[in-house]
Amino acid sequence: MQFASRVKTITPSSTLQITAKANALKAEGLNVISLGAGEPDFNTPQAIIDAAFRAAESGKTKYTPTAGIPELKMAIVEKLRHDQGLSYHEKNIIITNGAKHALYLIFQALLNPGDEVIIPAPYWVSYPEQVKLAYGVPVIIETSEDHDFKITPKQLEAAIHRRTKAVIINSPSNPTGMIYTEDELRAIGRLCQRHGIIVISDEIYEKLVYHGEHAPSIVEVMPEIKDQTIIVNGFSKSHAMTGWRIGYAAADEALIQAMTKVASHSTSNPASVSQYAALEAYTGSKDSVTVMRQAFEERLDKAYERLSKIPGLRCVKPKGAFYFFVHAKDAAINNGFNSVTEWAQALLEEAHVAVIPGEGFGAPDYIRLSYATSLDQILEALDRIEAFIRKHQK
Repeated sequence: MQFASRVKTITPSSTLQITAKANALKAEGLNVISLGAGEPDFNTPQAIIDAAFRAAESGKTKYTPTAGIPELKMAIVEKLRHDQGLSYHEKNIIITNGAKHALYLIFQALLNPGDEVIIPAPYWVSYPEQVKLAYGVPVIIETSEDHDFKITPKQLEAAIHRRTKAVIINSPSNPTGMIYTEDELRAIGRLCQRHGIIVISDEIYEKLVYHGEHAPSIVEVMPEIKDQTIIVNGFSKSHAMTGWRIGYAAADEALIQAMTKVASHSTSNPASVSQYAALEAYTGSKDSVTVMRQAFEERLDKAYERLSKIPGLRCVKPKGAFYFFVHAKDAAINNGFNSVTEWAQALLEEAHVAVIPGEGFGAPDYIRLSYATSLDQILEALDRIEAFIRKHQK
């Protein structure tokens, strides 16, 4: 059987691969601690579950408009106004099957073969693969710890070419947890405005920021580039709704219409009851969001203190999301491994701790550790990692 050429270019998700391996070991009865998956360990708040149940009972189980139900669109418009001071209309919103689907639709609607999308590395694993699926060209900019893994205007300008169509800004970032400041966003926005480049602003971790930090949207900072900016967000991280698969994009009306066309011939519409659950998430109590954020902040502080004491590892303390992005090359070399990926594989098989190698994020010297699990499990995992390092010390 001959497969399409686009499939041959795609690299499988490293996060899903590690999670599958960890689950397989668990099924064998092994005590595996997974610091891999990027989803909250909290259950969806009960009020949201109840709203979905009521929707199903009342017959809201049919097809919905492709771009989503009007009530949820208006709730998103109000959220953008209230939380970020942004002015959008219902026509500027599309509801999607998760934020990942919103990104997929953006690339399918925007890119022609050969169009370039600038992606700062470390990056979320699906960005370059989705660009390639749309026959675009990912242009990777490597960042450094010295600049908190954020691109500089100088780097961005050097990467802009005739075929540059868009740049992705993910703040707070997966996998680093870093946040772009207002000044940094303003400098990036001015460059994009001057060159006519679209900004794709992935804000899925917007609510998960700590110690009084704020993760501003680039549209908040530079309202004048609103028409060339696409905001992507969703409910998975902020409301522990990963399995409900509801995200959204806010953008120029013409782009929303183009994305809707693509969606109409692929998914038809987001799941009906999931949309009503999301409606409750944005119109009901916000207490559960606060409780979850506070729990993550406590884990961040205590786990970072423990992580900082492990020899061979170093990490810039994140300001948002729920990941540590840890430099592990020194540990891997000192333990006799050829790469961090090999080291992480051995860590899983011997110490039964699952971490995500940085190779899939465009940073092969690093690993990503999620603290979206209980503090006891995180600290136990870190103890195992230190014991593994000391056991293999050369």
